[in-house]
Amino acid sequence: MLILTPILIISCIIIAVLLYLFINAIDDERKWLNVLLALLITPLAYFYIGYPISTIFLPYHHQKEFSIDKWGEKPGLRYEMIDNMIETRFLEGKTQQEIKQLLGKPQWLSWDEAKKDYNPNKWNYGVGVLPGVFKSIKEDVEITFEENKVSKVFLSQLKFIPGKKEEVLSNKKLDSIQATFK
Repeated sequence: MLILTPILIISCIIIAVLLYLFINAIDDERKWLNVLLALLITPLAYFYIGYPISTIFLPYHHQKEFSIDKWGEKPGLRYEMIDNMIETRFLEGKTQQEIKQLLGKPQWLSWDEAKKDYNPNKWNYGVGVLPGVFKSIKEDVEITFEENKVSKVFLSQLKFIPGKKEEVLSNKKLDSIQATFK
């Protein structure tokens, strides 16, 4: 089933106009045939050329419902579930022991600059590298505990460059899915 969206309609109109101009430049005698050809070729051009190219270069990735089984089985695909986990407040009120049972041992602890040591109340899990050509964004989730209960879930993005780590400025989507529990 085809869902008509504004982007689909606008891109089809653009492709139809471009095809009409191209066909018109080749054959100027039969304008009605040029319009008909442009209208027939537009869906093919969109679905076999435009859509695949846009899915390669745009930063969209599928969102999936959070699943404890998939979290453990496929850690490279956690980025598909993390937004749902944060938005549904799945971790709210859970203890460190419950988090360890659900998500596994923390992959690393956050560094506490004041103590000059790792903070045992800030657990981190790698979420994965976002897919796409020329994409080098790696997401991590930090879970903060206060009085042995989850108090904050923070999603961060890092530029993934082998041998280096540079923090990327957060974006509106990222800021909107942070969760603080009180």
